Amino acid sequence: MMRYKEEKEAKKEAFRKYLDSSGVLDALTQVLVALYEQNDKPSSALEFIQHKLGGPSVSDYEKLQTELSDLQTKYNDLLAAHQETCKELEELKNSHNMASSKETAEGEEQAPTPKDEV
Repeated sequence: MMRYKEEKEAKKEAFRKYLDSSGVLDALTQVLVALYEQNDKPSSALEFIQHKLGGPSVSDYEKLQTELSDLQTKYNDLLAAHQETCKELEELKNSHNMASSKETAEGEEQAPTPKDEV
Protein backbone atom coordinates (compact mmCIF):
# COMPACT_ATOMS: atom_id res chain seq x y z
CA MET A 1 0.00 0.00 0.00
CA MET A 2 2.84 2.35 0.87
CA ARG A 3 4.61 1.60 -2.40
CA TYR A 4 1.46 2.54 -4.38
CA LYS A 5 1.33 5.95 -2.68
CA GLU A 6 5.01 6.54 -3.39
CA GLU A 7 4.52 5.67 -7.08
CA LYS A 8 1.52 7.98 -7.27
CA GLU A 9 3.48 10.85 -5.69
CA ALA A 10 6.40 10.21 -8.04
CA LYS A 11 4.03 10.40 -11.04
CA LYS A 12 2.56 13.67 -9.76
CA GLU A 13 6.00 15.16 -9.24
CA ALA A 14 7.13 14.09 -12.72
CA PHE A 15 4.02 15.72 -14.18
CA ARG A 16 4.65 18.94 -12.24
CA LYS A 17 8.21 19.04 -13.55
CA TYR A 18 6.93 18.48 -17.09
CA LEU A 19 4.44 21.37 -16.77
CA ASP A 20 7.12 23.62 -15.29
CA SER A 21 9.77 22.80 -17.90
CA SER A 22 7.34 23.31 -20.78
CA GLY A 23 6.26 26.75 -19.52
CA VAL A 24 2.67 25.81 -18.81
CA LEU A 25 2.83 26.78 -15.16
CA ASP A 26 4.23 30.23 -15.97
CA ALA A 27 1.60 30.87 -18.65
CA LEU A 28 -1.26 29.81 -16.40
CA THR A 29 0.10 31.83 -13.50
CA GLN A 30 0.35 34.96 -15.66
CA VAL A 31 -3.21 34.53 -16.94
CA LEU A 32 -4.61 33.92 -13.46
CA VAL A 33 -2.76 36.95 -12.09
CA ALA A 34 -4.16 39.07 -14.93
CA LEU A 35 -7.65 37.82 -14.12
CA TYR A 36 -7.13 38.53 -10.42
CA GLU A 37 -5.94 42.07 -11.15
CA GLN A 38 -9.00 42.91 -13.29
CA ASN A 39 -11.08 45.55 -11.51
CA ASP A 40 -14.17 44.62 -13.49
CA LYS A 41 -14.24 40.85 -13.58
CA PRO A 42 -15.30 39.45 -16.96
CA SER A 43 -18.62 37.66 -17.17
CA SER A 44 -16.84 34.51 -18.39
CA ALA A 45 -13.57 33.71 -16.68
CA LEU A 46 -13.04 30.79 -19.03
CA GLU A 47 -13.39 33.01 -22.11
CA PHE A 48 -10.96 35.51 -20.55
CA ILE A 49 -8.41 32.73 -20.00
CA GLN A 50 -8.88 31.37 -23.52
CA HIS A 51 -8.41 34.84 -24.99
CA LYS A 52 -5.26 35.49 -22.93
CA LEU A 53 -3.80 32.14 -23.97
CA GLY A 54 -4.45 32.97 -27.62
CA GLY A 55 -7.47 30.80 -28.30
CA PRO A 56 -10.59 31.97 -30.11
CA SER A 57 -13.48 33.36 -28.10
CA VAL A 58 -16.81 31.56 -28.14
CA SER A 59 -18.21 34.06 -30.64
CA ASP A 60 -15.10 33.70 -32.85
CA TYR A 61 -15.46 29.93 -32.68
CA GLU A 62 -19.14 30.13 -33.67
CA LYS A 63 -18.28 32.42 -36.60
CA LEU A 64 -15.60 29.98 -37.73
CA GLN A 65 -18.04 27.08 -37.47
CA THR A 66 -20.59 28.99 -39.59
CA GLU A 67 -17.92 29.86 -42.16
CA LEU A 68 -16.78 26.24 -42.27
CA SER A 69 -20.35 25.09 -42.85
CA ASP A 70 -20.84 27.63 -45.66
CA LEU A 71 -17.57 26.68 -47.31
CA GLN A 72 -18.43 22.97 -47.05
CA THR A 73 -21.76 23.64 -48.80
CA LYS A 74 -20.02 25.62 -51.57
CA TYR A 75 -17.42 22.88 -51.96
CA ASN A 76 -20.13 20.22 -52.28
CA ASP A 77 -21.97 22.32 -54.89
CA LEU A 78 -18.78 22.88 -56.90
CA LEU A 79 -17.86 19.21 -56.67
CA ALA A 80 -21.30 18.19 -57.96
CA ALA A 81 -21.02 20.69 -60.83
CA HIS A 82 -17.53 19.40 -61.66
CA GLN A 83 -18.71 15.81 -61.70
CA GLU A 84 -21.65 16.73 -63.95
CA THR A 85 -19.30 18.57 -66.33
CA CYS A 86 -16.94 15.58 -66.42
CA LYS A 87 -19.90 13.31 -67.21
CA GLU A 88 -21.02 15.59 -70.05
CA LEU A 89 -17.48 15.72 -71.42
CA GLU A 90 -17.24 11.94 -71.35
CA GLU A 91 -20.58 11.67 -73.20
CA LEU A 92 -19.35 14.15 -75.84
CA LYS A 93 -16.14 12.18 -76.28
CA ASN A 94 -18.10 8.95 -76.68
CA SER A 95 -20.50 10.47 -79.20
CA HIS A 96 -17.57 11.97 -81.14
CA ASN A 97 -15.77 8.61 -81.16
CA MET A 98 -18.91 6.87 -82.36
CA ALA A 99 -19.41 9.45 -85.11
CA SER A 100 -15.76 9.14 -86.18
CA SER A 101 -15.91 5.37 -86.32
CA LYS A 102 -19.20 5.52 -88.27
CA GLU A 103 -17.67 7.94 -90.80
CA THR A 104 -14.65 5.70 -91.13
CA ALA A 105 -16.84 2.66 -91.71
CA GLU A 106 -18.93 4.49 -94.33
CA GLY A 107 -15.78 5.81 -96.01
CA GLU A 108 -14.38 2.29 -96.31
CA GLU A 109 -17.57 1.03 -97.96
CA GLN A 110 -17.56 3.81 -100.57
CA ALA A 111 -13.84 3.83 -101.26
CA PRO A 112 -12.99 2.31 -104.64
CA THR A 113 -11.10 -0.91 -104.54
CA PRO A 114 -8.23 -1.57 -106.93
CA LYS A 115 -10.41 -4.03 -108.90
CA ASP A 116 -13.07 -1.36 -109.52
CA GLU A 117 -10.52 1.00 -111.06
CA VAL A 118 -9.40 -1.39 -113.76
